[in-house]
Amino acid sequence: MSTADKTDAETDGSREQKSTVDNHMKKALHNDDEGVQEAGEGRSELSSLGENVADSQVYTATSLSVVPKENRTKTHPLVLDWAYGINQTLPVLSLQDEDRLVILYICAHIAVMYDHTSNAQHLLQGHCSPITCLCASEDRRWLVTADMGRESLVIIWDAYTGIPVRTLFDCHPEGGVSALALSKDSKYLATVGAGAVKRVCIWDWTDESDSPQCQVDLSPKYGCQNQILFNPSDSTQLVSNSSTQVLFYNWERGHLEYSAPEITDKTFNMVLGSLSQSIFHYDSVQALTATSAGNIVLWDKQTESVSSQPIVRKAMKIVPLQKEAITVLTLTDSFIVTGDVNGQIKFYDGNLKLINFYNEFSMDPIRSISFSKEKPSTISLGYPKDCTLDAKPFVIRNFVLSTTCATVVHVNAQRHVPQTLLKEHPEPLEAVACHPKQPLVAMGSHSGTIKVWDYECKEVVCSRVFQPHKQIQCITYDPQGFYLAVGFASGALQIVDACTLQSEGKECLQYSQDSITHLTFSQDSGYLAAADTGKSVTLLRRCKAGTQEIWKYQGRHHSHYKPIQDLLFGVDLDNNQPRLLSLGMDRRLVEYDLQNSGDNELLILSSDRIEQSAVPTCMVWYPPLTPENFLLTASDLYKMKLFNATSKMCRKTVFGPSYGSPVKRMAILPASNDDDPNSRYMAYITQDKVGIQILPVDGNPHKSFAMICHSTGVSTLAVSYDGRNVFTAGGQDCTVLSWELNLSSLEASAALGGKDMLPFYNLLEGGRDGQLFREMEEYFYYCQLQNQDLNTMETRLVSTRIPLADVPFLMRALGFYPTEQELEDMQNEVKFSRYAETRNYVTDIDLEEFIKLYINHRPASGISRQELCNAFEVLGRADEDGTYTIDRDELLELLQARGEHMTEEDLAECFTTLLGISAEGGSCTESQLDGLLPTKITMRTLSTDILGFSAATQELHQEHAHDV
Repeated sequence: MSTADKTDAETDGSREQKSTVDNHMKKALHNDDEGVQEAGEGRSELSSLGENVADSQVYTATSLSVVPKENRTKTHPLVLDWAYGINQTLPVLSLQDEDRLVILYICAHIAVMYDHTSNAQHLLQGHCSPITCLCASEDRRWLVTADMGRESLVIIWDAYTGIPVRTLFDCHPEGGVSALALSKDSKYLATVGAGAVKRVCIWDWTDESDSPQCQVDLSPKYGCQNQILFNPSDSTQLVSNSSTQVLFYNWERGHLEYSAPEITDKTFNMVLGSLSQSIFHYDSVQALTATSAGNIVLWDKQTESVSSQPIVRKAMKIVPLQKEAITVLTLTDSFIVTGDVNGQIKFYDGNLKLINFYNEFSMDPIRSISFSKEKPSTISLGYPKDCTLDAKPFVIRNFVLSTTCATVVHVNAQRHVPQTLLKEHPEPLEAVACHPKQPLVAMGSHSGTIKVWDYECKEVVCSRVFQPHKQIQCITYDPQGFYLAVGFASGALQIVDACTLQSEGKECLQYSQDSITHLTFSQDSGYLAAADTGKSVTLLRRCKAGTQEIWKYQGRHHSHYKPIQDLLFGVDLDNNQPRLLSLGMDRRLVEYDLQNSGDNELLILSSDRIEQSAVPTCMVWYPPLTPENFLLTASDLYKMKLFNATSKMCRKTVFGPSYGSPVKRMAILPASNDDDPNSRYMAYITQDKVGIQILPVDGNPHKSFAMICHSTGVSTLAVSYDGRNVFTAGGQDCTVLSWELNLSSLEASAALGGKDMLPFYNLLEGGRDGQLFREMEEYFYYCQLQNQDLNTMETRLVSTRIPLADVPFLMRALGFYPTEQELEDMQNEVKFSRYAETRNYVTDIDLEEFIKLYINHRPASGISRQELCNAFEVLGRADEDGTYTIDRDELLELLQARGEHMTEEDLAECFTTLLGISAEGGSCTESQLDGLLPTKITMRTLSTDILGFSAATQELHQEHAHDV
């Protein structure tokens, strides 16, 4: 089983485990109409259920507990250690009890229970897509999260243990969940679909059914319902709203219906504004809706209705409560609470009379307000006075508020003191870098903020907001840890002190108007190179100006005609001088001549094309595991290649990690003083995953592991100075995740994958017992016979090897048709494989070596229909029907003049064989070829009539490409 298969199996196992609720636990949760009880209640009733219940963590837990880091089980090579950041668009919930100040918030696809008292996190992992909504039961025992991705999930968590007790799979397959809510008794869960079909479902999550109690489809004209709420006094009533429409629901006996009372500017001849949130009144059948115009819409039942009939509500009036837009509307005890765009929080009584307000916090627009489950003290000493004429003590619960600028504040109502719990990056976080000698990690975002964290103590060491340049794109420390370079989207550069983040010399260096994408220091910290979206490389040199060191402009070169993928400094082993290389989407590896570049110039030493069809994505210096110095590159075709650092010759090609998208960035882990010096590892990221790879690379899939880190895309990664942690920046999700490495787990996984050739046999279709392996053996033995003369009568010399010159024929016989350059790479890979040790060339190859060569060099996926379509769109012309065609003569000319040129004889031989006109090796004249091929060649003609691909084969290749 491959690593990818094992990962899928583990995922399936976790899904099955989470979707099954233990019968004993459900008896503890479910108590007829009383709803969900706390696990501490009714223990005597449950004691007879057996030891399994008594041992259940969910059953025995009685309070919030964050598992200490040292006690956490580490079974995977990558263990999520800490989540930096917050999704400021979602609410923050207070889980505070008498002993701990705990909050719940969302960080990408992870729910974070943060214990501010002990500065610890409990990370709730289960979603593969960004979490879009969350809620908690009134007693804060049960937490619910949902996402909006493919195969969306709704997960109910036990807040006391952090264990998922129920998972609803694909309950809204059209597009996930946009809003959810728990009833006051915690028994029922309401979910609202986010897809084209706006479906509202009511679930009894404590039973085993995978179907909702009732559901109803909403009309698309009502828009996306971004909030839903149960009536606290009657769980059969709900309210939801979009930005334009409020909906009221009634349900009983498995039937759910809704009403959509009209409300517009014309209803009361005043500006309504967009709708923000709705609540039920705590003391009547009324409901209230807040708007962006500072109004409150009051809903009430139309007439005195019969008690058996559902309540029908209509808008009775609009109350102009304030001038500022209301962003939050909620309840606490006997108060109606609002939060607005000016950061003010106001408390009203049931008649919307202002009782008190908080406006001295200088806050940003309020996103959420969540009150503690702990009731306020009955002793009113210390509470501030309200703003009424009676000036009574204003006794309320402590609460937590969050803002749209990623700030979370706890307010002690008795002391009237705000306490900032979190202040994170409110805009995309693209940049992360680790200090080379200390446990520090720096993070930079588009808000212009850099924060440096001590990732062992989980504390902010220093921070700075850069003005006027914002949108930090990349940052990097120099190898000595003295400087931190910052690159901006404006093309500006700043080099600051790594400890204080203050600039010592010129504040801003501007040599480009294009966004900086890569920054790298030389090993001696004497040079700083920057690559930008203008496909240019800029070089700065550190020099002395009197007693001060400054960074001087050395030169700039527009060295690529497509975007630069990576930028790297190295060391010339012959003279110990720095080397600078850049890698572009134009498939060129460029090395710069630093020694001969004068003032205001940057010369190119060499420019080599290292790929034919693949696009290189990144590069890194290979650690000294061999006598030679190598450069390791990755490409979009799931291949990794080793290039000789001096000659740029491709010396090895291996099948790289294949986890849905190609590797986009790599970093070699520092060598550990305690471990074997030949035991090295590499961290990498793909489009949405972070992984770890055992070195040396050889194509064994069991030596690699990856898991989702940022489902909306990961921008970059950084490795700690001791190689124990990897940090990934999520870009648009405004988060950085810290991953603790468990290398022994990865080694165990590799060992379980099999020794020697077993992992490679399993990569062959059918394995070692399959038809492909038997064909390989037969072709291999045939080559041996042919080299000893098929017709000889002499005793044959038994050998396990064949000449290297036979490899191309063997590859083609197996259906793999490499280009001439690929064949040369194969020859060089084998030929020079032992040259550094023996100074001799290898001229033959055995079957096992050939199998590895075949597996590592063959395409990761077949030719898909889409690739053929793209080729015809580039080379052909569209006719009146929009079908792309290529002129026959033009196609023949392209094959003979572009790429690896084919001679006219080769061309004739190929076409006659493909068209079945003559046996293999036959030929025809050009005039005969013109008669065989149509004047206009379509994609269907080429794929079906000439190449012989069936439609089924093309679809299969296309699916395989998606799987990889």
